[in-house]
Amino acid sequence: MSTESLFTPFQYKNLELKNRIVMAPMTRAQSDNGVPTQQIADYYARRAASEVGLILSEGTVINRPGSKNMQNIPDFYGTEALNGWKNVIDAVHQNGGKMGPQIWHVGDTRSSPDYPLVDMEKASTMTLEDIQDTIAQFAASAKSAKDLGFDVLEVHGAHGYLIDQFFWEVTNTRNDEYGGKTLKERSRFAVDVIKAIRAAVGEDFTIILRLSQWKQQDYKSRLAANPAEMEDWLLPLKEAGVDIFHCSQRRFWEPEFEGSDLNFAGWAKKLTGQPTITVGSVGLNSDFMAAFAGEGSEKADLTELVRRLDRQDFDLVAVGRALLSDYQWAKKIKDGRVEELANFEGSSLGVLY
Repeated sequence: MSTESLFTPFQYKNLELKNRIVMAPMTRAQSDNGVPTQQIADYYARRAASEVGLILSEGTVINRPGSKNMQNIPDFYGTEALNGWKNVIDAVHQNGGKMGPQIWHVGDTRSSPDYPLVDMEKASTMTLEDIQDTIAQFAASAKSAKDLGFDVLEVHGAHGYLIDQFFWEVTNTRNDEYGGKTLKERSRFAVDVIKAIRAAVGEDFTIILRLSQWKQQDYKSRLAANPAEMEDWLLPLKEAGVDIFHCSQRRFWEPEFEGSDLNFAGWAKKLTGQPTITVGSVGLNSDFMAAFAGEGSEKADLTELVRRLDRQDFDLVAVGRALLSDYQWAKKIKDGRVEELANFEGSSLGVLY
């Protein structure tokens, strides 16, 4: 199997990448009181030095109450945290890499046995003043990313967190301008966030938006039931300023709609004309939900991934757990040392290797 297409350059606006491999955002929650440490910088730098084309950080939160659900999730505001991120991006650049922070607000969720996922019927409602300040804080963190020298930024709009809670009819029962019966209407919050970020970073800085159909609250949930609904969802986001759609699936090889083998990223590219990133169990034989139960996963070949990339279904490929267990994953693929790839071990979630 040839993996040559994984190692062709990619360029869009100001973003120039040496290959198509992206390190997916993965929550590590090891930034002391929200401040990235030298260990965090070293963790990302190792992957930059090992042929990862673009690194997307774990979710980093904006300056809003409730933006995080674990103490050691990193902040992307405040002098101390931003200095920590400056150290991270400098280390990545010194090792030949490119990187963007993923900017995040977890919304009304909990992530430990002591803080279970909320009863969706009892989720608190943001005031319009809360919404406007949240939009402003997304923009402020985005501007900080550009000022610190990051190459790109990603907005987390997936997996049942705040932006996704506005998309989803189960959690968005508002009857004002940020609610609505249609997905397009419920997308207004995300559109306003992207517009504010675009105004803050200028036209040439690349904005990625991560989206998903599934939610941590409901793995079978679907926001868009057909291509027409997906088009109504994605086109306003493109018009607001999204450059690249990062399309999260649990398994990248699964078709999004009947009658076509295109996955989510394939449909997003077809409908919007924008570059897309595919993600979901790349290089492994089981999806990531098992990892949260401590289960490992054996490595899998990349034949289907490469087939879809060669067909230009999507432009970039995000790799998650495989890069946790083996920071040289991309380099080993490039060098043809596939037999040396490590299986994923569940214990990798708890360490910075």
